[in-house]
Amino acid sequence: MLLCPISFVNSLIPTGFSYGSVRCSLADGNGSSVKRTTLHDLYEKEGQSPWYDNLCRPVTDLLPLIASGVRGVTSNPAIFQKAISSSNAYNDQFRELVQSGKDIESAYWELVVKDIQDACKLFEPIYDQTDGGDGYVSVEVSPRLADDTNGTIEAAKYLYEVVDRPNVYIKIPATAPCIPSIKEVIANGISVNVTLIFSLARYEAVIDAYLDGLEASGLSDLSRVTSVASFFVSRVDTLIDKMLEMIGTPEALDLRGKAAVAQAALAYRLYQKKFSGPRWEALVKKGAKKQRLLWASTSVKNPAYPDTLYVAPLIGPDTVSTMPDQALQAFIDHGTVSRTIDANVSEAEGIYSALEKLGIDWGKVGSQLEDEGVESFKKSFDSLLDTLQEKANTLKFVIS
Repeated sequence: MLLCPISFVNSLIPTGFSYGSVRCSLADGNGSSVKRTTLHDLYEKEGQSPWYDNLCRPVTDLLPLIASGVRGVTSNPAIFQKAISSSNAYNDQFRELVQSGKDIESAYWELVVKDIQDACKLFEPIYDQTDGGDGYVSVEVSPRLADDTNGTIEAAKYLYEVVDRPNVYIKIPATAPCIPSIKEVIANGISVNVTLIFSLARYEAVIDAYLDGLEASGLSDLSRVTSVASFFVSRVDTLIDKMLEMIGTPEALDLRGKAAVAQAALAYRLYQKKFSGPRWEALVKKGAKKQRLLWASTSVKNPAYPDTLYVAPLIGPDTVSTMPDQALQAFIDHGTVSRTIDANVSEAEGIYSALEKLGIDWGKVGSQLEDEGVESFKKSFDSLLDTLQEKANTLKFVIS
């Protein structure tokens, strides 16, 4: 199955759009305007950047998405596992890499780096127009390094150097061993997407690592060192809903589908608190940009829930929502644009507390989801390497 559905992509092609350039024509021959979508309104009216949580070849499939208002891309090992294993578009480059003597893992990284470089080029106009505020493409360090502080630092430096694009984000997981890695990588002037954040406590540690890194950088101009903090949403409900169903009381069952959005609202309040005050203002004087909250895992897993559940209630300024095909298409089709993230923080507090009173341990939930997330990415990574080894064998190449 292709990850970039052609029917979906084609449905987003606006009038007057040319594949030859990211800068599509603003009018066709009859003078009609380019098709605007709710994604344009999301950014222009509410200050939230819609990103696409997917990447595959041909990377030019991103062009109509960009024309429809997408302003960045996120990738991860699972996305590349599906893209490379389900497509022949990587075969020629892979064959050349293997023939040149590259081992399987090195070949994998070269395939990934090419996609990231090509995507960065497409989003560079947005990066330039926003003075480095948007238009990023994210690539993740090896998931095998999730408990390796120094290995993660070196991998981040390597990826930053080989991709060699100003608008690349190096993704680092928010595991305890990688919190110091985030600080060090930021201090080295490398922009970071911190991923797999599932709890408020860990999110605060991530913000502190960003601030510590900026302060330790020694740079007089901090404007080109940016970051997003990827706070995962739907997976929280998937786990907590199961716990609530085990409890089984009417009160517990009534809280299903509410935990993730409530915690996200409290994360946004924490974001507002941490990026204000004397410490932050001192960094702003050096050009520092806020580490934006990025809502990740926005696809709805439970078909009983609205298909925009993890997008519509999380709209607010200086945030990012990265959406896979399902969520993106749903929001373009029938999403409503209005500021919702802090519309009812007291209700979010009430839900968060009610869950605690029922025995839900938010710390344990976060740890379990983090462990599962890391293991899932490791499994995808290892599976893809196995697939590439099989592909190499099929091509009758012997790789040591």
